Amino acid sequence: MALGEFERIDRFFVPLARGAEGAFGLTDDAALLPDAPQGSAWVVTVDALVSGVHFLPDDAPDLIARKALRVNLSDLAAMGAVPYGYTLALALPRDLPDPEGWLSRFAEGLRHDQDEFGVHLLGGDSVSTPGPVTLSVTAFGSVARGREIRRSGARVGDDLWVSGTVGDSALGLKVLTSVIDPDESGDPQLIDRYRLPQPRIRLGPGLVGLATAALDVSDGLVQDSGHLAHRSGAAVRIEAGAVPLSPAAHRRVDSQPALLHDALTGGDDYELLFTAPLSARKGVVEAAAAVDVMVTRIGSVEAGQGVRVVGPDGQVLSGLKRGGWSHF
Repeated sequence: MALGEFERIDRFFVPLARGAEGAFGLTDDAALLPDAPQGSAWVVTVDALVSGVHFLPDDAPDLIARKALRVNLSDLAAMGAVPYGYTLALALPRDLPDPEGWLSRFAEGLRHDQDEFGVHLLGGDSVSTPGPVTLSVTAFGSVARGREIRRSGARVGDDLWVSGTVGDSALGLKVLTSVIDPDESGDPQLIDRYRLPQPRIRLGPGLVGLATAALDVSDGLVQDSGHLAHRSGAAVRIEAGAVPLSPAAHRRVDSQPALLHDALTGGDDYELLFTAPLSARKGVVEAAAAVDVMVTRIGSVEAGQGVRVVGPDGQVLSGLKRGGWSHF
């Protein structure tokens, strides 16, 4: 006999709430957040993921769970927040084969990342749907009050930085969907970056007091640079030759130069894109080294509007201004 809603909650999700203050073992209609650390404020973010849109229908349940949690942790990192916990709303298809087995693997993925990132499940909801697997995570974190890093603080003359490497996820999705031919030497890394983002939750808090503006690269480097520029009332210049690519992405772009467009505009990198004054260069490098994360200066903030991506010859690259992921 199939498990009902409350049996599912008791079996798969109550264990994920153990040790979470205010979760009450998921026995109540809502949870209580404790007082934020002294001098801090709560930060909250929410992201929804839909099968066939944000992950592939045949992706493993544990990886789906981990991606859903990590994309939210990435949003917290972009504001400089330290993560605390999350809630989960999960809608599973009525005709899902072996729902208990699927849920077991899904919960194990959450358990793995809870241990890695020091968070707990605080509550949520579980329902059935005639549509595809759909889930929404709401994550909570804290940051020193008034010191949160927003998108709107970039100033003319600031450096533009990005963490990690860019473009792996977009190229990995092209491999998974057979848009580009497979290459076993580097494709596993590209695919892993699509399925399992690496939220920079240790770097984000380290940038508080250094970065003037930040966001995570979810919609593509070019488009997200545009978001930052728009909110800051300035323009962003990206030096295409400085944008960091992984060895696997480099091999792809070297063999098919047109893929540089996808690397610069594709979504799901979940790296931190941020600005900081020239006087903070040493501090940014030291903050990144302290948490073993690579950061690269890729451009600058200028007077004006919009985003310019320039090649080594200083000429603006065409066809990139409107690049990026859209949720609609």
